[in-house]
Order: sequence, then C-alpha cells, then structure tokens
Amino acid sequence: MKKDFLKFQAQTSPHPLGMHVSHARGSYIYDNGGNAHLDFVAGVSACSLGHCHPKVVEAVKVQLDRYMHVMVYGEYIQGPAVEYAKLLASLLPPSLQTTYMVNSGTEAIEGALKLARRYTGRTQIIAAHKAYHGNTMGSLSVMGYEERKSAFRPLIPDISFVEFNSTSDLQRITDKTAAVILETIQGGAGFIEPSKNYLKKVRKRCSEVGALLILDEIQPGFGRTGRLFAFENYDCVPDILVIGKGMASGLPVGAFTASREMMATLQDHPKMGHITTFGGNAVIASACLATLKEITESGLIPQTLKKEKLIRKLLKHKYIKEIRGKGLMLALIMESAEIADYLILSASKKNLILFWLLFEKSAVRITPPLTISHEEIEQGCHTILELLNSYKQ
Repeated sequence: MKKDFLKFQAQTSPHPLGMHVSHARGSYIYDNGGNAHLDFVAGVSACSLGHCHPKVVEAVKVQLDRYMHVMVYGEYIQGPAVEYAKLLASLLPPSLQTTYMVNSGTEAIEGALKLARRYTGRTQIIAAHKAYHGNTMGSLSVMGYEERKSAFRPLIPDISFVEFNSTSDLQRITDKTAAVILETIQGGAGFIEPSKNYLKKVRKRCSEVGALLILDEIQPGFGRTGRLFAFENYDCVPDILVIGKGMASGLPVGAFTASREMMATLQDHPKMGHITTFGGNAVIASACLATLKEITESGLIPQTLKKEKLIRKLLKHKYIKEIRGKGLMLALIMESAEIADYLILSASKKNLILFWLLFEKSAVRITPPLTISHEEIEQGCHTILELLNSYKQ
C-alpha cells in the first residue's frame, strides 16, 4: 500500500509521514498494525467532535438513505442546508444572516473576495503579512508569505499587505479599499492573537472609509477558542465571516456569511455570480447541522478553556519558550526549529500525533478534538514532557 501511495497519489511534501490508517474513533487514529495514536491535531483542527462522532455519523447515514446530490447549490430547496443556515444565523449577530455553503475553506475565501469586490465596486484587497487563507489563486494572492507564492506568480492584482497588530498601518486602508481580510487569530504565523483592541481599530477604520472587513475563522471557529467564533472574544463583528474546517467534524466544507443585502449582489449582473456544484451538499450539510447542534448544546465550548488551563499547567519545560493561542488552538513555541522537529517526529513513534505550523518553524501544533478528555490531555502532555526530557542538543 505504501508503494502505491507514493506512486499513484500526488504528494504534498518530499517526506510524508505515511501512517497507514485503519480506522479512527474519538481521540484516536488506529494504524493497520492495530496501534492507537492519540490525536492532538484533529485533522488540523477539522475533527472538532473527534473521529466518527456517533451523532454526526447517524446524521450522515440518515441523509444517505434520502439523497446525496440533486442540483447545483441554490436552485433546489434542500432541507439540511436550509436548516443549517437558519441555525447558524440564530447564533450570529443580525448583520451575518445569509450563508453561502461551498466545499472548502479556500473556496469560501474566493467567494468572500469576489463578494467584497462586487458589493463595493472597488478592487483593492488588504491582507496581513504571514497570513494564510488557503492555496487556490485568490487565496494564495492574499497569503503574506512570499516563499510559498513566488513559484505561482502572476497572482491576482491590487493586493496590499499590512503588519498584523500594527495600528500605524491602518491608514493604508482607504476609500479605494474593497476589503481588509484577516485571520481572527493568525494560524500559520504561530497562533498570534490580536492585541490592544487591534480588530476593533481595524473595524473602525473600515467603517470610516466604506471598506468591508472579512474575518477568516476557518481554523478558530466552532468553539475552538472558548466562544462559538473567535471574533466574539475581541468585540469585533465582520462584514463577511469565512468558516470551514471544524464545521462538519471531518467532512470537506466551507462557507461565507454576510448580510442578505450583500449576498444578493451575487444573484444578478451577472446571474450566478458565484456558483458551485457540490456546495451545500445534503450529506455534508447534515454533518454540519449535527456538529453545530452538538457543539452548542453539549457544554463543550466552555470546557475548551478549562482544557487550555490544564495544558498550560502541565506543559512547563525549559525548551518551551511560550504557549500561544486560545482554548484548544494552541502552539508550543520551542527554543528552536530543531527541537520542534524532534518533538513532532519522536512523538509519532510514541503514538502521539503532533504537527507543524506553516510559517513558524519553532512551533508545535496542539489542536485536539474539543471532545478530548482530561485524562487524554494528561496522557499526551506526559509523553511530550518525557520526550523533551530525553532531548540532547
């Protein structure tokens, strides 16, 4: 199987980790040798309710018996998508009322960028240095990391960049700006939170010049930071909210949400200004609905902050410089990239799954399922400390 994996399936790096997955349940992934691997990554924040949560599995099975795909998104009335969009609207500020479901986070970013340009009639987009919003051409254009962009230029024009958390850069947002796009918490850069009311200041400046604020909540959304969406922590409501990852507990999905007035601009001039075949797919939407209900009705959201406290209490070590992030979106910032590599690769041999961040080479990702137990956290943290104690420089 490994030989076929390397020969027939496209690879994304020269050295894939290559675990042969048998099945997954709860906080564990099992390999084909029967070994249980404690998952501190959750599919890069995607498996918010762990692996194969019974309520999500049941919702998918029920929908499979009804229908899977019937028509492009937005033409037929499909119950799961409508119910999901309605529930989501009830949990969001009134200005975020209408949701467009797509197939992934990066596609949702593309839709949000198009919507901003269409609604404002402007073209300039401002993004942040070290931002990550996906890998399709529009998303890549607003990525603030030249090393990953240069091989694919030319990208879309009229993109400018500011420093995240720099208030002096806010004057670069002008009446020529269609939108400012930011991650609520910068992910690939090292789980950097907004500081000193930064997002409120961006919101104020956008409102002053008539620019839209797009917040990318693809990673911090759906309870991961102790609120349903991370922007609730910073008293800042975006004009367009972009979501994905943990939205369907491991199935591929994304969406962007805005006002009804704004979203209506994609309906005409031209008609079908944004269109997707499989967005809002009934099976995926059923998983989204079951996930959202479980996250909001089960008490998981406030528990993320208690679990964060436990992780911060346990993971004290001379090689860990700091722990960044909020809730169960955490990054261990190690003394060096070499120690980060050692910890991640050594942990895999101890049946603990850790992973890197895209740009911050000294970071180790800790984004377990929201359902992870205190005992599983203690087990994983014990393994981390054990490995760091055995590290020899």
